[in-house]
Amino acid sequence: MSNQNSCKEIFITTPIYYVNDVAHIGHAYTTIIADMLARYSRLVGYDTFFLTGTDEHGQKIETSAKAKGKTAKEYADEVSGKFKQLWDDFDISYDKFIRTTNEDHKIGVQKAFEKMYQKGDIYKGNYEGNYCVGCETFFTDAQLIEGEGCPDCGRATSRVKEESYFFRLSNYEDKLLKLYEQNPEFILPKAKAKEIVNFVQGGLNDLSISRTSFDWGIKLPKSMNDDNHVMYVWLDALLNYITALGYGTDEKNMKYWPAKVQLVGKDILRFHAIYWPAFLMSLDLPLPDHIAAHGWWTRDGQKMSKSKGNVVNPKEIADAYGLDAFRYFMLREVPFGQDGDFSQKALMDRINSDLGNDLGNLLNRIQGMSGKYFDFKINSKDVKKYHQKELDEIDAILNNVEQYIFNMQLNRYLEEIWKVLTIANKAIGDYEPWAMMKNNQEEQAMALVALIVNIMAKVSILLQSVMPEKILKIANSLGIEINTDLYNKLIVQKDLVDQTTIVKIDALFPRIEQPLLPSADIQEVESKVEKPRKEQDKHTQDNQEEDNLITIDQFFQTTLKVGTIIEAQEVPKSKKLLKLQVDLGEGQTKQILAGIKEYYSANELIDTQVCVVANLKPAKLMGMESQGMLLAAKDENGLSLLRPESKKIAGTKIS
Repeated sequence: MSNQNSCKEIFITTPIYYVNDVAHIGHAYTTIIADMLARYSRLVGYDTFFLTGTDEHGQKIETSAKAKGKTAKEYADEVSGKFKQLWDDFDISYDKFIRTTNEDHKIGVQKAFEKMYQKGDIYKGNYEGNYCVGCETFFTDAQLIEGEGCPDCGRATSRVKEESYFFRLSNYEDKLLKLYEQNPEFILPKAKAKEIVNFVQGGLNDLSISRTSFDWGIKLPKSMNDDNHVMYVWLDALLNYITALGYGTDEKNMKYWPAKVQLVGKDILRFHAIYWPAFLMSLDLPLPDHIAAHGWWTRDGQKMSKSKGNVVNPKEIADAYGLDAFRYFMLREVPFGQDGDFSQKALMDRINSDLGNDLGNLLNRIQGMSGKYFDFKINSKDVKKYHQKELDEIDAILNNVEQYIFNMQLNRYLEEIWKVLTIANKAIGDYEPWAMMKNNQEEQAMALVALIVNIMAKVSILLQSVMPEKILKIANSLGIEINTDLYNKLIVQKDLVDQTTIVKIDALFPRIEQPLLPSADIQEVESKVEKPRKEQDKHTQDNQEEDNLITIDQFFQTTLKVGTIIEAQEVPKSKKLLKLQVDLGEGQTKQILAGIKEYYSANELIDTQVCVVANLKPAKLMGMESQGMLLAAKDENGLSLLRPESKKIAGTKIS
């Protein structure tokens, strides 16, 4: 791992959250990721600026406010305040919380509009189209569902005809395609770039950027002499990333632009990957390094909705299970860009296994060994003499972990760190310090315990951005202070803690045996568990199960492999089928028709991995050949594809 430039500026942003509702788990996910990136950047010595905030203009806000008998500003104040309070409760380390109702933001947006107009990128005309109030977006007739439904949210659209100012988005089509080609990591994960490229290649229409049908928005610059218009909410909202740094007012913080990473949900990727860079090009400003789009979260396999009563309240989860455990789960559970499924069981498994058994138990062993053998006083002077092999293994892993941070492979970052914990736990079992002490090998025992202390110290430094509260407790127990100097000493220079005194603390992650919150899904499952049958019924059932048993040889006649979906498209005239091209390694690609269209879209499957029955006899479906089958599980909550926990080489056998 190379030394860090302490002067380098790093700008991290979340999207600004729309104030039409309270914060949910998706908002928390984005913000926790951004907070982790910002904390890590500060630790390694970067001059870091972390921005979050709320988006408060638009027709949807105006309509929601009226429904609640409030002015738009009163309503925005209320909901924005709840977002800010939640991030403060979560100890989110933002440097600025921007609101689009801030006066500095309004001035900056008006100056940007003026500059784009003077450049010739904005003109006045008339617009007629299908408008979705919920998405604040126009759609063509061809894009509508059954002639009226919004393709993004499904709600009915309205036919709107009004005078409008337009941004010449069509002028930037070639420049955008060149951007994507020359900067393949501009959009992360890279698989998401394909749908954006395809959209732009299909042709860009000029973008309507003003409205006359409502008042709740930023007025045009006075130089335009046109008070009938307010700016389109997406133009207003996207410009927050530079107005927050003082664009158009006090520009001293513009040194942080361009952004290193701009985090968004996949539903707003198009705005950030097409409109936003086009606006920046028009303003002659540099472009961000990465637009990183994460997936959505479901609840026990089902999409969350208020009507189902299954929306996850992030504050309730954090209060019940601990904020740091919640942060770790969100960052570790799902590869960035893929959809994730939240359940209390999955969270409990992570807490009990990763955090309790691997991390917490290792600290307990450090406290136990250091106290029993050395009165808690540890010296590292002989670690290299006895454990250079383990140190080399650790350094080989830690040399490469930083690459996963800004490539948004955060689950992989944590997986690599856990490999280091495995080395530590294995070393204790291999060398048996208790046997060393019995054989009067005190020097060797001290070297081993010091090795484990140093492994825990290095791991703690790299986990500080993930679990700041718990890692502070570990650091206090180890007698160290985690800061940039220690990062450089232990991680960059691969040095060791010279000597320290261990302090005993209580267990950080006590085992959790039962869910800590009421759960509709758990209650429902429990209610459906069948009561014990009569002995005769049980005997009949047992016989039926025995009749279905197969031998191990029969099982191995089925070839199961990990496949990577490289192409996916809907089958015309079919409500259920998707046609997939699945890479099974060694140049083998199989066409598979899967009845999963109700649960997965074609676009979200591209570049994801699945489990495939690879030696299935081909069958004809809808006149097309299907050469395999995907493994999936389906119950009353829907269908979920079975997938590898971490990415595997295409063609890897499942056994």
